[in-house]
Amino acid sequence: MTDLPGYPSRRGFLKVSAAGLALSGVALDAKAQDAQPPVPLDRYEPEYLTADEWAFVMAATARLIPSEGDGPGAIEARVPVFIDLQLAGDYGTADDWYMVGPHDAEAAPDRGWQTPLTPAGLYREAIPAFDAWCAETHGAAFAALDGQAQDAALTALQKGEVPLAPELSPFFATLLANTKEGYFADPMYGGNHGMQSWVYIGFPGARAAFREWPERHNVKYPLGPVSIKGERA
Repeated sequence: MTDLPGYPSRRGFLKVSAAGLALSGVALDAKAQDAQPPVPLDRYEPEYLTADEWAFVMAATARLIPSEGDGPGAIEARVPVFIDLQLAGDYGTADDWYMVGPHDAEAAPDRGWQTPLTPAGLYREAIPAFDAWCAETHGAAFAALDGQAQDAALTALQKGEVPLAPELSPFFATLLANTKEGYFADPMYGGNHGMQSWVYIGFPGARAAFREWPERHNVKYPLGPVSIKGERA
């Protein structure tokens, strides 16, 4: 997508975000994927998302990390699968989160999750609300819009110009965070297919030891990434 206000360059956030997301405790609660070749996205059967929600996630993630450019996009990395599996698991149901109110939609980000909805509930309620706004404003649900209109709609969502209920206000930030997580997380969780994003930025993945390398600035690491399961790119 074209740069949204407040974003770094279209791919500028990728290298900055990678190391912290790839091995940290982000969503990462879904069942690990089998080693067999994955089902093509057009034949994937979501575990949580409905057909309309899946279409939205496919379209939105494709605009947030587009396929155009010298690296893989969200679709090539199977980010939508990651998001679906996370929403179907403990992350989606916020099983170990403190969810008791009061909730303040205007609170600063460092005040934590400020909605009574779980992440899965947030997606379920926000997507149809946003689609209804897109239909009224742009003439069709988000997934049916062309790329330029989708970018405009996401920009409005990011800037708080879409009149959503207060409990839905974290939706854009959550969608963007989950997209980054799916792009950089270990592939056993459904995204970062083939460790493509790690290869693209030169991240070593879950290699056990490379103590001699952190102090070598501007020197390319010579080995490819390794996943938590020991797979090599």
